[in-house]
Parts: sequence; structure tokens; C-alpha cells
Amino acid sequence: MRTQAKLARGAHMDDKEENFSLRSDRMRTVPVLSFDQIQNAMKAMIDEAMKTPHEPVAMAIVDDAGNLVAFSKMDNLRLYSRRHAIRKAYTAVVMGMDSVVHAEHLHGQGRSISETGDPNLTYAPGGIVIKVDGIIVGGIGVGGYVSGLRDQDLARIGLGAMNV
Repeated sequence: MRTQAKLARGAHMDDKEENFSLRSDRMRTVPVLSFDQIQNAMKAMIDEAMKTPHEPVAMAIVDDAGNLVAFSKMDNLRLYSRRHAIRKAYTAVVMGMDSVVHAEHLHGQGRSISETGDPNLTYAPGGIVIKVDGIIVGGIGVGGYVSGLRDQDLARIGLGAMNV
């Protein structure tokens, strides 16, 4: 009995190892933002924002899970704009679309942002999703300009500097 049990157990273990091996071969790799890409984006956005120092902004970059990986703010920026930059980047990643597109979807359905149940989501322009080969790898958010479209334009400058 013991020998049979051992053989059965051994055979079972071999099957598991073989199945594990097959699964490992099928494991996919996903792109992630590199430190250099993040730094290039932040530098490009800061350089552009400093052309109008009397209009302070905050810039945020989040990873594919919405976790903050980079943040910068100009002097004399309101607290709301600082927080909003992070929320815009987060919204882009979590919803898988630019924050302005998400807002258009909600409004088209007659819904408000509060109905999503996530207090970190926002409806404002200025959050853009970062994709590589169709895979979401992060988001960029900018807050502070009077026009959310200017926030969005600055975020796009950061995206361009990433060369994704």
C-alpha cells in the first residue's frame, strides 16, 4: 500500500511539476514605466510649466495600479489642484481612458462621478492614460490651470517625452 501511495503521490507530483512548467512557459510579460521614462516626462512638463510661473500647476504620474510614482508642484499652488492632479492620473488608469473621456461617458449616461463609489475618481480634463501596445502602464495628471484642457495639454507633453 505504501509503495502504491508513494508511486501515486510521486506521479501526482510529476504531473504538478509538468503543469507548472507549462504554465510558466505561458506567463506573459507586461511593460512597465521605467525610471528614465518617468523622469523624462516630469522634466518635460516642469520645463513647459515654468514658461508661465504665474500659473502654478501640479503634475503626477501613477503606475498601472494607480499608485503615485512621481509628483511635483510649483510654488503657491492651491491644495485642491495638488490633490486633483493625482486624482486625474488615477482616474485615467483605473478607468482605462483619459479623464475627460470618462466624464463624457458618465454625462452621456446621465450619471455623476459620485455614483462610481470611488472618491478618488474625477470628471475633470487633465488625466491621460499611458498605454504600451494597448496595455495600460500608468497615468499622468495635471491640475492647476484655469482650463482643464491646458492641464491635459501639459500631460500630453509628458507622455510625449516618455517615448512610449
